[in-house]
Amino acid sequence: MPPKETPHKPVLGILGGLGPAASCYLYQMLTDHTPAARDQDHLDIVISSRASTPDRTAFILGQSDEDPFAVMEQDGRSLVAYGATVLAIPCNTAHYFYDRLAAALPVPVLNMPQLTVQEAKAAGCTRLGILATDGTLAAETYQIACQKAGIGWAAPAPAHQAGVMSVIYDDIKQGRRANMQAFAAAVADLKAQGCDRAVLGCTELSLVKRDEHLDGFFLDSTEVLCRHALLACGVTPIGFDAEGEGQP
Repeated sequence: MPPKETPHKPVLGILGGLGPAASCYLYQMLTDHTPAARDQDHLDIVISSRASTPDRTAFILGQSDEDPFAVMEQDGRSLVAYGATVLAIPCNTAHYFYDRLAAALPVPVLNMPQLTVQEAKAAGCTRLGILATDGTLAAETYQIACQKAGIGWAAPAPAHQAGVMSVIYDDIKQGRRANMQAFAAAVADLKAQGCDRAVLGCTELSLVKRDEHLDGFFLDSTEVLCRHALLACGVTPIGFDAEGEGQP
């Protein structure tokens, strides 16, 4: 009698290290929101955490000639070779390279910014504030997604955007608690511009929500990526509200 074949199980590939703390947080979130009674009920996950990947914002802004794409493509192919059937990238800025990467790989790649904007619209958002890196703003990743979804958007004024960048690079990426005075000033600017929601459009800012218990004004792109990664692997997430955790 031939041996019984093991049913094919999806494998999630996480193209991470962009930065490492954000990748760890996504992995923890995936574990926390999976309905599981034993180890074998969790996702099969392959993680690449190449922290040496060149800085995405610096390249996008022309401050560096080190193109991150070659490293990202190599790691994406390695994840696929290891068995990944769908990829997630816990870095909004890295989605500047999304089209090239998705075209180069033979498996689906989740698009975190597009999925996040779609959820914002579904939740009734009419004007989305964008809290993100200078690179993400310069690439217009969220602006284009908002335009396609038919909702308005706004970004912090330059002085407040500098504060957001400081929170990301000087605080979170260095393992420090966020400067909430600078963060709050940027948020107040977005509210003054008429935003009814704000996206945490940098995965380091997702850690601010976790540590500082931000309220329902904020839509966390890492939470969105987590939900859709679970769904893409055939798992119904637990622990999220119907419209997403943290919704008002």
